[in-house]
Amino acid sequence: MFTGIIEEVGEIAAISSGVKSKKLEIKAEKVLKDLKIGDSMNINGACQTVIEVKQNSFVVQAVEETLKRTNLGRLKKGDRVNLERALKLSGRLGGHLLSGHIDCTAEIKSINSAGDSLIYEISFPLEYADLLMEKGSIAVEGISLTITELKKSSFVVSVIPFTLKMTDLKEKEVKDIVNLEFDLLGKYVKRILESKEKEESKINEEWLRENL
Repeated sequence: MFTGIIEEVGEIAAISSGVKSKKLEIKAEKVLKDLKIGDSMNINGACQTVIEVKQNSFVVQAVEETLKRTNLGRLKKGDRVNLERALKLSGRLGGHLLSGHIDCTAEIKSINSAGDSLIYEISFPLEYADLLMEKGSIAVEGISLTITELKKSSFVVSVIPFTLKMTDLKEKEVKDIVNLEFDLLGKYVKRILESKEKEESKINEEWLRENL
């Protein structure tokens, strides 16, 4: 599990392609402390397993499913990425609970200044509309953010100077593709309600005759 509070912005040092997969070597400093092979690392919101740890970098292997669902396959050498290690149970939950499993990618529609902050409008597929709400939480590139405005097929987030300084969002441009993970609790609630609806749909006239 993760919190969406980015620890460090790393840099892609090398990329090598395998059979329907890519190995990413990422330069870092802070997150290397106590990092071990097999640990989970959140990279731009996508949970990846560390397969190698070097003096100034670590390596993960993004498989086909990850490359399909995220923007990791678009990364190039020199690109900067948001990094967060897995949450310790003894730590504070500063953002909101994230699984590191990306739901979809989306396009940045606009970026506007509001004093020292930046306002991002980001599109989303309509199939996920039930998982969004104004003042609700969403993870963009692994960053825990609050939705300030919800539109029919896009949402708006306001990013404060500190978050811009600590993440790669300040380097994003209009039409860039970002990773989205919708609120975990919202997904569970939706699943429960859908299951109840399916159960209720079974209670029809025929079912009543047979069971009453």
